[in-house]
Amino acid sequence: MAFLLILLKRMANSTIIRIAFASFIGTAIEFYDFYIYGLAVAMVIGPVFFPNSDPAVQALNAFLTFGIAFLARPFGALLFGHFGDRVGRKTTLVASLLVMGISTVLIGMLPSYEMVGWTAPALLCLLRFGQGIGLGGEWGGAALLAAEYAPKGKRGWFGMFPQLGPPVGFLFAVGSFLLLANTLDDAEFRAWGWRIPFLASAVLVVIGLYVRLKLEETPVFTQAQKHHPAVKMPLVELFAHHSKQLILGALLMVVCYALFYISTVFSLSYGVTTLHIPRPQFLGMLCIAVIFMAAATPLSAMAGDRYGRRPVLLVAGSAALLSGFLMEPMLGSGSPFLITAFLSLELFLMGATFAPMGALLPELFPTSVRYTGAGAAYNLGGILGASLAPYIAQQLVQHGGLSWVGGYISVAAAISVLAALVLHETRDKELT
Repeated sequence: MAFLLILLKRMANSTIIRIAFASFIGTAIEFYDFYIYGLAVAMVIGPVFFPNSDPAVQALNAFLTFGIAFLARPFGALLFGHFGDRVGRKTTLVASLLVMGISTVLIGMLPSYEMVGWTAPALLCLLRFGQGIGLGGEWGGAALLAAEYAPKGKRGWFGMFPQLGPPVGFLFAVGSFLLLANTLDDAEFRAWGWRIPFLASAVLVVIGLYVRLKLEETPVFTQAQKHHPAVKMPLVELFAHHSKQLILGALLMVVCYALFYISTVFSLSYGVTTLHIPRPQFLGMLCIAVIFMAAATPLSAMAGDRYGRRPVLLVAGSAALLSGFLMEPMLGSGSPFLITAFLSLELFLMGATFAPMGALLPELFPTSVRYTGAGAAYNLGGILGASLAPYIAQQLVQHGGLSWVGGYISVAAAISVLAALVLHETRDKELT
């Protein structure tokens, strides 16, 4: 939080501070909700909801439920984007936070497979879909909130605040599970302890709702409403006239997602089950690594304002491509130092590729379809880069080894680098 206050000192007035904080706190809460499920998948979802199978099959089934939310996220982006472009950013952001919060709390209340049979995993999949719908509507609105209020020449910096939400949300998520791992034994954690972070989300959602209900509509959207009628069907307009930007935006996001979920969900599962590193120790290593992601975010955002979004993405994406070759020698070494160094490198590169997106994706689309377009591009990239990433990585490591998983990261990075090469620079584009 001290780090956030230092960043906020760069703001010009109290309104801008509220907007920056609101865009940050909402994504932090929603990504906390999203990440606690990913961590639970790596540790407990398989045994609790798919107990009648061997550990490898349990892990695969759990990873499949993890991917459901990524399939739901584009639908959430289109649903909330429709109303965000027609009704406004503020109301839509409040609704997306409610959907995510309710789904998360209900996951914490689900009965296990032993209690109700296959009803339990069926309900789990339904609520995971609800998480995806909520998060699908969150990021686009938060990014627009920051970008459409940003002063001239600082759009990348202000667009960085929604991008700080994921690392902070992840730190809270990892911290909550780390605390439980140090206070409960495995039986207690599996029986009821894993539910606590999900139930605690209710408190965070109330805080987020309070902050967002105090917001005013963005000046860019207000001005657009005065001069132009809202598009009746933003989705139709998006696909008819802005499909190229949609595809490029989605491909640019692929490397971000692959870096993050291979480095967290897959690596946690692999480190605990295959390398036999104690769960609390590996969670502590992830806490260290995600700090590097948070540190890379403002650095990359400032570089994007100074040099342009495209050069930053080309450099960071190329480095991510090369980093895939380090996975087997570093993660497979079993050395806590080397593993922590590898995780820190991957999450630093994730922050470097992720930070410019808070400004770049809104810059790709006009005001009339900006919520729909930015949210859809962001979440379509999640399907390509993250929905099945832990599942595919689990299959690759079983059939080819860690080097194949590293190759997956390199291919994902190559896709995003090629998209950046095609992209025209957006830094100086006017949003009005």
